[in-house]
Amino acid sequence: MKIAILGTRGIPNQYGGFEQFAEILSQGLVLKGHQVTVYCSANHSYQDSHFQGVKLVHKFDPEIFIGTAGQFIYDLMCMLDARKRDYDIIYMLGYTSNSVWQRLIYKKGALVITNMDGLEWKRSKYSRKVQRFLMYAEKLAVLNSDYLVADSLGIQKYLRDKYKVSSTYIPYGSYVFDKPDTSVLKSYGVEVESYDILIARFEPENNIEMILKAFESSNTQRKLLLVGNYQQTPFGQKMYNLYHHDSRIRFIGAVYDQSILNNLRYFSNLYFHGHSVGGTNPSLLEAMGSSALICFHDNEFNRTIVGIDGFSFYSDSGLCEVIETVTKQNEKNKISNNIDKISQIYTWDKIISDYEMFFLSQMAN
Repeated sequence: MKIAILGTRGIPNQYGGFEQFAEILSQGLVLKGHQVTVYCSANHSYQDSHFQGVKLVHKFDPEIFIGTAGQFIYDLMCMLDARKRDYDIIYMLGYTSNSVWQRLIYKKGALVITNMDGLEWKRSKYSRKVQRFLMYAEKLAVLNSDYLVADSLGIQKYLRDKYKVSSTYIPYGSYVFDKPDTSVLKSYGVEVESYDILIARFEPENNIEMILKAFESSNTQRKLLLVGNYQQTPFGQKMYNLYHHDSRIRFIGAVYDQSILNNLRYFSNLYFHGHSVGGTNPSLLEAMGSSALICFHDNEFNRTIVGIDGFSFYSDSGLCEVIETVTKQNEKNKISNNIDKISQIYTWDKIISDYEMFFLSQMAN
């Protein structure tokens, strides 16, 4: 098969979940003998034409000059290019801006498949006008795709209830991390289980402020490491200004080295996952596979994945109690159960095989 993956800033991952997903899926499909192309922003620091056997196409991206509107132009450039090539599958990751141009890539012989991601229109960083547009974009993606993929059962149910359409459930994957190295901790001035951790983009819907309020009001002596791009968003800067005065709270900044991230998760006491509007978030699975003790925002998406093998929260007061009373040493069963989920349900080998079978089956229809 000749497969194109659109909708990310490119690989290797230097941004977030979809980029990480595209990187792993594309390499996995190449190893199975397929030709895979990933479309990348011309601003990406990696400018080679190939990465680990995956072909890369870099397209003009004016986002750094004109802001969010540049995403529409970048997506248009990618789609116009994809339209000229002989792909069997064009796999769209998300719909926020690319659904506007999606009709442009229709051509005989190429299937357009869209991963619907989460409920983008619920993100509180967007104005009401933008939220209305995103609801429209969601509808366009449903109408203009040959097939839909839902990365969580919650999203699959949402698509069925709202649009009366079927979708194929294929979650994200992860690996079991089993090579811990305590030397990583030295760079961050912490010791084994002497800290809690949050890894996320600094956006309101990730409930970072709720987590910070709870931690600040707690009597714990542990540190809190916040890993994410706080310098790059107004919300992140606001959180830093409000909470960096607490000597226990440390704003680390963005980290993309998976070995460092896995070790920081592995040796933490609590891992906070506040995401509330997405589907199956890759960072949650990575934390589960890294033997982290999960403390998650109580919503359908997170609950479906973690279930009883973690601690849920819905308010800063409830979370404060968890921070003060829960220790990793007393919750080995939850950690073990989550490791089993990664090795049996969410393993990347299975996910990549599921995608291969799904793509082949749709081409045969």
